[in-house]
Amino acid sequence: MRPTERTKVKRVPQRGIYDIEVINAILDAHFICHIGFIHEECPVVMPTLYGRKDDRLYIHGATTSRMLRSLQEGIQASVGVTLVDGIVLARSAFHHSMNYRSVILFGKARLISDGPEKWKALKVISDQVLPGRWEEVRKPNKKELKATAVLSFPIQEVSAKVRTGPPVDEKEDYELDIWAGVLPVRSMMETPIPDPQLKSGVAQSKSVLDYYNKIT
Repeated sequence: MRPTERTKVKRVPQRGIYDIEVINAILDAHFICHIGFIHEECPVVMPTLYGRKDDRLYIHGATTSRMLRSLQEGIQASVGVTLVDGIVLARSAFHHSMNYRSVILFGKARLISDGPEKWKALKVISDQVLPGRWEEVRKPNKKELKATAVLSFPIQEVSAKVRTGPPVDEKEDYELDIWAGVLPVRSMMETPIPDPQLKSGVAQSKSVLDYYNKIT
């Protein structure tokens, strides 16, 4: 994917990645993004869930949402996703850093008004968070669907930026008696906690068991 003026990584350009397979892999590894846009002449950044399918990124929310109402007007927006893999501890305060994988996307959102497409997009978002959960739960009814807006972003003007490896210190600092290295960071699910109002005898759902067993 060819970078544009907006997506070209300028600070430490060697960390910039424009390969769509790498970009999609980063997007698929998470489910929370931050969306930046202008609302009433004020810059706003909002966190939200997302789902990716092929070359589209989907988000959803209440039809009354300030963010969704603004985005469906066709304004320019940016979407950011960041995964932190480690805290990089250098010998100097200046050279501390992070190992990370990030994606920045620019574009205009499209409101999905087609019923079947909207249904599929909601399933994509659900599967991004917890695969298999959509098949286990009650599906949205007409009233809930009407109250929910779903938007689609094209994954076209996009780039990734990745840092890996140990700290990079000044040559003379390698002689200092200061520990340096990487403190790995891992995001993981913990033991599921049942709803206090869960009916007696209801077994833990397969989607939760499968996800929990996969990471433990």
